[in-house]
Amino acid sequence: MKQLNVGLVGLGTVGGGTYTVLARNGDEMARRTGVTVKVTHVADRNLARANELTKGAVAITDDAFALVANPDVEVVVELIGGTTIAKEVVLKAIENHKHVVTANKALIAMHGNEIFSAAQKAGVMVAYEAAVAGGIPIIKALREGLGANRIEWVAGIINGTTNFILTEMREKGLAYQDVIGEAQRLGYAEADPTFDVEGIDAAHKLVIMSAIAFGMPLKFDAVYTEGITKLEQTDLQYAESLGYTIKLLGIAKRTNQGVELRVHPTLIPAKRLVANVDGAMNAVVVQGDAVGPTLYYGAGAGAEPTASAVVADLLDVARLKDAEPLQRAAALGYQLNQVQDLPVVAIADINSAYYLRMHATDKPGVMAAVTKILADRNISIDAMLQKEHAASASGTDIVLLSHETIEKYMDAAITEIEALADVKGQVVKLRMETLG
Repeated sequence: MKQLNVGLVGLGTVGGGTYTVLARNGDEMARRTGVTVKVTHVADRNLARANELTKGAVAITDDAFALVANPDVEVVVELIGGTTIAKEVVLKAIENHKHVVTANKALIAMHGNEIFSAAQKAGVMVAYEAAVAGGIPIIKALREGLGANRIEWVAGIINGTTNFILTEMREKGLAYQDVIGEAQRLGYAEADPTFDVEGIDAAHKLVIMSAIAFGMPLKFDAVYTEGITKLEQTDLQYAESLGYTIKLLGIAKRTNQGVELRVHPTLIPAKRLVANVDGAMNAVVVQGDAVGPTLYYGAGAGAEPTASAVVADLLDVARLKDAEPLQRAAALGYQLNQVQDLPVVAIADINSAYYLRMHATDKPGVMAAVTKILADRNISIDAMLQKEHAASASGTDIVLLSHETIEKYMDAAITEIEALADVKGQVVKLRMETLG
């Protein structure tokens, strides 16, 4: 039986999981592919850790570039993360005509256009299933399983840390600051959680999915990103009372004006399956013109769930490494010369429904003034809730759900509402999606 020699760069959480899964399930994989997929070389700065895990069964070095240059290595698995050394390792592997597998979403989101172009010229594969949603095979679904469809939109819970935090806030009635420490203690959040809680991690993943869904270049800098740090417990409670759940969503949507690329807290009808994805789990909904909506659910992180996706890519390499390039799935689902530079719609120009919450003086005429401001901009109200404000006996919270409108029209209305003498402070605005 043929053997595929794998060079593993980085033996941390995901690298260790990948080595373990390959060692445990290697026979099963050989039955599927007719090829033995074997890690023969490892590069890691922590040589003691590498020796302990591999028990001397592979060649070990602390020099990633030495591994990449080794003629015995046929495919390089990059699992070191970051966008500096990792980029150099990947490009050097491609230059040496080696196939590449990576779980590095930031690298693909920010430098994928360059990497895929180099890989095409070298005639090698770059596989990156593990870069989005951990063990969920969403890349393969978008690129291959749904290849018959014109994808209309993609929306997903693609960051487990923020989903865990929002679940805890909703179920336990806690504030964000009370939950973030628990998320760090359990290992869901880093010591500096900025990439997760400000939506940057989700934006990396969204831009990858959007490129595959719509056949466009990777445009990370064009993604509108808004995190969860300013989200208040009050809004989760009001949303729930109105039949909605708040999730941090990554949304990519094809419109007549271009493509919407946005990450932000979003109200979803509680009856939707994706609204009931809790804890650190991930889920992605894809709307195709032929198939309709499809849902993909599973673990979005962790050693072995992510390793599952890495190893699945290795199996693809084992099957297709000697195939003609046109017999392989294109890196972004479309042939590179068919990728179209679609315009990205500015956040001010998107079309959405909205949740508004304002604190107002409890007296006649306030609601009429607010509704008139909205009506003057042709913004209609879908639902309304008014409750006494807990901290003010003379104040009330007014919560409105609007029908769809252009965001800049809603922003102009909010500016005028905030100028009313009887409205105190800023109006809270959250976007809503039906995902129907």
